[in-house]
Amino acid sequence: MTETIPFKEWQKLNLRIGKILDVKDHPNAEKLYLLDVDLGTEKRTLVAGLKQYYKPEELKGKQCVIFTNLEPATIRGIKSEGMILAAVSKDKSKVILISPEKEVDLGSKVE
Repeated sequence: MTETIPFKEWQKLNLRIGKILDVKDHPNAEKLYLLDVDLGTEKRTLVAGLKQYYKPEELKGKQCVIFTNLEPATIRGIKSEGMILAAVSKDKSKVILISPEKEVDLGSKVE
């Protein structure tokens, strides 16, 4: 695996449940989507490399885990305000979004 980190480092991560409201093609990148995500108290735009794994209709309306306190990054000219979490197979042929088993309130903290 990788090196271990102190529990205090883990506590710095702010992981929240969000709902994907809309999915658009990134205007400057073939493999990227722009996701409009509702976090309960706010809405954010995320840039995500999910295009080869999901169709827009598979993502729209889906609840997922969002890393909300990741420093914003500008990706191909668009500001991304977080990161959607996914499980990735070793050979990267499968990318599966991490989602709650049942519907939960938007903005719920993942601990």
